[in-house]
Amino acid sequence: MDENTERLNRAFAALADPTRRDLVARLAGSDATVSELAEPYDMSLQAVSKHVKVLEEAGLVSRSRDAQRRPVHLDAEVFDLMTTWIERYRREAEERYRRLDALLDRMADDEDRRRDHTRKEAS
Repeated sequence: MDENTERLNRAFAALADPTRRDLVARLAGSDATVSELAEPYDMSLQAVSKHVKVLEEAGLVSRSRDAQRRPVHLDAEVFDLMTTWIERYRREAEERYRRLDALLDRMADDEDRRRDHTRKEAS
């Protein structure tokens, strides 16, 4: 498995959890410490810290040191990788739908011609 595939696997696995998706959404607005991130949750600081660690291992967030604070920062790079992956399959799905639409249009046109031909023969 190549490095990008492994990074995608870790990122999607990390985002499978609703708490981690919420943390990412909050960090999209601004950096925050683990204790700030933990405030709205009914879970321990240690539990939130574990969620942050999973996000960090997936490359979705990083921690820095700012004097006494250790803010958690959202890293956009892995999201670019995820977007590229998703976009590739979206384009392929759209192409399949375009081909299906074209086939259905041809079938409808054939049916219309058959009906017209049947009407002409009946007259």
